Amino acid sequence: IHIASHRPEMYYRGEKVEGYDAVIPRIGASVTFFGTAVLRQFEMMGVYPLNESVAISRSRDKLRSHQLLARKGIGLPVTVFAHSTSRADDIIQMLGGAPVVIKLLEGTQGIGVVLGETPGAAKSMIQAFGGLKAHILVQEFIKESGGSDIRCLVVGDKVVAAMIRKGAEGEFRSNLHRGGAAPAVEK
Repeated sequence: IHIASHRPEMYYRGEKVEGYDAVIPRIGASVTFFGTAVLRQFEMMGVYPLNESVAISRSRDKLRSHQLLARKGIGLPVTVFAHSTSRADDIIQMLGGAPVVIKLLEGTQGIGVVLGETPGAAKSMIQAFGGLKAHILVQEFIKESGGSDIRCLVVGDKVVAAMIRKGAEGEFRSNLHRGGAAPAVEK
């Protein structure tokens, strides 16, 4: 990536990247920082991105995503983010007690998502993540969901598509690659 005022350029394996009108970004979670840097360079070069770098960065940041959804009044599980986990009892109490769901901010596809079923277990997990200096969200556990969630694709202010995901038997996470299912739903 060659950063210069009024003439941004990009090179791949020694060859100048040019002549593109649009790009469809596919950025793996482990390379979000680099991938969005490359996408920003395309944007600076006047290349249209199907998904903008800012949108991708926001979607990969669970805390920021929750803040944006809450600002728009979207219903969410009660969620707590704290810099220090030394007050784990207070965090759990803010959520109405255990069980609670503890999520790594950087985790994807259900990795780094654990269920603290009792106050002691929840406190221990929160403090363990804190000891690793990991950033976490702690959320109320919605038992009534039965291990399912709804994913919506929103364009502008309209839901244009939706799907329900259901976790495998006995699993509170609804990730498809962990044995979950996404049955067809008729409108």
